[in-house]
Amino acid sequence: MVKKMEYEYVEHVFKPVFDENSKVLILGSFPSVKSREGQFYYHHPQNRFWKIISRLMDETVPVMIKEKKELLLKHHIAVWDVIASCDIIGSSDSSIKNVVPADVNQILKQAPIRCIYANGGTAYRLYQKYCEENTGREAVKLPSSSPANAAWSLERLCEYWGKELLPWLNCK
Repeated sequence: MVKKMEYEYVEHVFKPVFDENSKVLILGSFPSVKSREGQFYYHHPQNRFWKIISRLMDETVPVMIKEKKELLLKHHIAVWDVIASCDIIGSSDSSIKNVVPADVNQILKQAPIRCIYANGGTAYRLYQKYCEENTGREAVKLPSSSPANAAWSLERLCEYWGKELLPWLNCK
């Protein structure tokens, strides 16, 4: 028997990763079930986020949360999500409703963010709808690192993300 999934009210409980040197901000939509269980961003083993960032930065793929934070901060990358809380079915971005947006300005006031990126179309649309007017800053849409984005190979994702991110990260 297939269990019918139901909406659940969920709050984002882990903090953004950034410091006073962060140059780019990458926003996801909302943590998946796996990320909520692991208490950190892109925790699903099939999500390619950490492989992309590691390859672009010529680093080993981090395993532990501490290593992931160190990788991001070393390379001036901030990470957070657009949504602070919502009703959601499992990890389904398409089911998201009753959104309370995250206060992205919290990061923008403390770090010299040069460009904001949305990891995938849903994060991009949610940012435009809930955050753009408040921040006064546009976001650039990146192809999603999610395993659901099977049309994009890891190599193709790395090439696209690299063209977008590296100029901002390499400038003084």
